[in-house]
Formats: sequence, structure tokens, C-alpha cells
Amino acid sequence: MDKNKIILFDGYCHMCSGTVIFILKRDRLQKFKFASLQSNAGQELLKKYNLPANDFDSFVYICDEKYYLRSTAALRVFKELGGLWSLLFIFIVVPAFLRDFVYRLIAKTRYKIFGKRTSCLMPNEQMKNRFIE
Repeated sequence: MDKNKIILFDGYCHMCSGTVIFILKRDRLQKFKFASLQSNAGQELLKKYNLPANDFDSFVYICDEKYYLRSTAALRVFKELGGLWSLLFIFIVVPAFLRDFVYRLIAKTRYKIFGKRTSCLMPNEQMKNRFIE
């Protein structure tokens, strides 16, 4: 498993947690590790890369000591998943400011649309080794 591929997500967001479960089910090669943005591990990684520690509206993908945010992060994850999912990477040609405009609209309304968890996503025993503590 490549420990250099880490996804940081909002652990309180139903949509974000659902996205993590979606990725886990399709990541047959177990390329990705996960941490919530609110966790100690997530906060340490945000600090390491000089990213805001309280911006939970972002999706962060760390790969080989580089980080990607928002729509770019999501597209790179789809590319890594392979198969038909990798075809979504074609949207990388859309300028980031346009992609991130849509991303920010969704991020700002995600709690209203999908709801908010009262606690962070807790991995079950099968998933536990995929999360950084």
C-alpha cells in the first residue's frame, strides 16, 4: 500500500463520509489512507502543508508530498481509482476557478442538503487499517 496517498475529508459531513465509503469500496488496491480534517492526524497534515486548520469545506488529497485541493483533489482521486472512474479526469481541462466555483457551492450547502453527523465517521474493523489516527 502506498502510504503517500492520503485523503483528508470533513468527518462530520454525511456527503463527505459517503464519498470516503464510495472510494473505499472501489479502491481494490488499497492505495488510499484517510483522515478527517478534524482529527489529530488531519490537523498535523494541514499544519505540515501550511493549510488552514479550520477550513473544513475542503477536500485534500496528498500524494508524494504534494497536496491538491477541492475539485483538483477529487479529479486526481478518480484518476487513481482507475477503470471508468479515471475518465472523469478529463474535466481537469476545465479551468480550476470554474471547477472550484461549483465545488464551493456544494461545500457551502452540503450540511443543509445532506445533513451533519454528530460525530466523525468511525471506521469499522474492516476499514480501520485504512485510516490514519
